Amino acid sequence: MRAQDLEPTFISHAPGYWADEATEHWDDHRWQLRNRVDSLADLEQRLNLTDVERAGVLLAGNKLAMSITPHFFNLIDRDDPECPIRRQVIPRIEEGWNAPEEMADPCGEDSHMPVPGLVHRYPDRVLFLVTDRCASYCRYCTRSRVVSGVGEQHLETQWEPAFKYLEQHTEIRDVLLSGGDPLLFSDDKLDKILTRLRSIPHLQFIRIGSRIPIFLPQRITPELCAMLKKHHPLFISIHTNHPRELTAEVRVALERLADAGIPLGNQSVILRGVNDSVEVQKALVQKLLMCRVKPYYLYQCDLIHGSSHLRTPVAEGVAIIEGLRGHTTGYAIPQFVIDGPSGGGKIPINPNYVVDSASGRITLRNFEGDIFEYPDPTPMPATDMESLHQRAFSLSS
Repeated sequence: MRAQDLEPTFISHAPGYWADEATEHWDDHRWQLRNRVDSLADLEQRLNLTDVERAGVLLAGNKLAMSITPHFFNLIDRDDPECPIRRQVIPRIEEGWNAPEEMADPCGEDSHMPVPGLVHRYPDRVLFLVTDRCASYCRYCTRSRVVSGVGEQHLETQWEPAFKYLEQHTEIRDVLLSGGDPLLFSDDKLDKILTRLRSIPHLQFIRIGSRIPIFLPQRITPELCAMLKKHHPLFISIHTNHPRELTAEVRVALERLADAGIPLGNQSVILRGVNDSVEVQKALVQKLLMCRVKPYYLYQCDLIHGSSHLRTPVAEGVAIIEGLRGHTTGYAIPQFVIDGPSGGGKIPINPNYVVDSASGRITLRNFEGDIFEYPDPTPMPATDMESLHQRAFSLSS
């Protein structure tokens, strides 16, 4: 772990690996997308790959494509194969092995899809899968079955049937746009989607799930923010796992979104060798607050095929939450959740602070291990209530 990763500083890494190339268009998100690292040759030109990584890249084309924006690639440590950024986006040979408990659709989305592209798992909200492409691809992606276009399954969103389903189901009040990454769309296309959703009266608010502010902060332009501002109440959930990801450029992008009145939350995944320690998680959540982002969820890594080398024991997630509680502001503490396999939904997992419970009292443990007794509410006896009424009556006489 690099000591500077735990410091509350925001650093620009540009141009980094691209120092010898023309970078006058570095701040253009289109240039960033055109120059993504997406082949073994690209990687070997810039990094000293291990045999484990080289084999992983060769296998990746059959499962989940590799693609890394120059901005995010610059965060990789060239000489450290266990670099926490590197482990997130560069394939490893372990991806080719499926543990017995792993599955292609660990969250059971396909079985809760009344219309292709629309997942209705919870009573009042839906997940709308609007694209299968991302700026970069996380190696633990829970939708690797459909994302990036190289797997056996393909996303075939049916737009009009999806909109009609939303119009007909008045119990739905919340729509989450995801995929893939919706912020890869042009301003105009995204504006049209949001406008159509806003024409449905019972939809109270819209959310967008995106890693674009982290992978491609150059995409968060003033023009994009002005367009999004038209569609309030609008929320954005970003995805960042390590404090090194919060660069100077990312902070600017997040502040633009916040200045447009968009509440921001972060969703992290606990990953082995990336952020599976209290020290890294504390640095991450504290930097997020400095970027005006509320740490929202901390996920146990889903049981997606080929992810066992990144998954951690559930007890480590509980220990991280316990290591944060009381040691940093409550605003910085996310909710640790496990997505119940095959469609169980998000299940909150918390340290156990209730030591014992008995009639009339609960015994509690605080973050320092001290024990406290808290009395449960006691109903007022009828005789006391009558006495109070008599006193009140005498005062009014």
